[in-house]
Amino acid sequence: MPWMETHPVLQRHEFIAALLRGEESMAELCNRFGISRKTGYKWKERFEALGPGGLDDQPRIARTFPHRTAASIERQLVALKRKHPSWGPKKLVVLLRSRCPELALPAASTAGDILKRHGLVEARRTPARRNRIWRSPPLRPVTAPNDTWSIDFKGHFRLSNGGPYCYPLTVQDNFSRYLLRCVALRGIETTPVETVLDAAFREFGLPAAIRSDNGTPFAANRGCLGLSALSLWWLKLGIRPERIERGRPQQNGRLERMHRTLKAETTCPPTRSFSLSRRRSTRSGGNSTNNDRTRPSGSSLQPRSTLDRPARCRRSSLRSSTPRPTKFAGSRGQATFRTRGSAIS
Repeated sequence: MPWMETHPVLQRHEFIAALLRGEESMAELCNRFGISRKTGYKWKERFEALGPGGLDDQPRIARTFPHRTAASIERQLVALKRKHPSWGPKKLVVLLRSRCPELALPAASTAGDILKRHGLVEARRTPARRNRIWRSPPLRPVTAPNDTWSIDFKGHFRLSNGGPYCYPLTVQDNFSRYLLRCVALRGIETTPVETVLDAAFREFGLPAAIRSDNGTPFAANRGCLGLSALSLWWLKLGIRPERIERGRPQQNGRLERMHRTLKAETTCPPTRSFSLSRRRSTRSGGNSTNNDRTRPSGSSLQPRSTLDRPARCRRSSLRSSTPRPTKFAGSRGQATFRTRGSAIS
């Protein structure tokens, strides 16, 4: 036999029906239904005033709002918002207080709710869920050449003939600000960046650390410790990867400052072809950055060491780069690596 189900509203109807029959007193009925006499009289009065509908559950909302903002103030806030669509509630409340100091104005948060209720506030787009960011150790100070190199892409821009996008890759020594590489690439893939860095390592040696942002291909948020294939290659060469904090480009400020000069001299206006853009990037990067340093007015009062050209401050690293292995497919699908006459399978 299934359990008998009941509902508070049905019990109230049974209580009132038994009370109307008059066979039991109020005290006996309240005792049988397990309620107090105060509750019994409450439902009796509500039945007499509203009928059977009064026995239903009533919404538990306030009937009065003593601290509600006056309708006249709401109208003034709405009018100011429509006059100044770009202003926020805080500024609108300040403006209204300066015009009508005698009014009891709401808080800025309440004013924002009023404007939202009238459809005058655009909802902010929910930021996309970001992957986990692996943080590198604190950035170390730079005290000598080749202590830290900085690497980054100078954004991307389309050529004037409507061709593909150009991605200038720059590598700079943080101590001397010497621009080691400035190469126009066709994308941000790992292999072209490795080729550029390998040539720089052969020419200038290996740095102690390379500083980059958290973008591709320098870091991988889904990889172990945020390491990408490129940064893992650095570790194998004994180079410490350094990553700046997200949203803090000033931590790589030397390279960002050079990017401003590079943009002014190579992308305004853009070239017609990719080869011309590559030649302009290489020529402009070497001439404007390595042969002179941008100095503020009054720089003659600075110490002599700060006025040296980057080319004079640069020193080659004592750590030479090992030959980069070349990978090709073997006869049976095996990977073979060849380095200067010796092969390793």
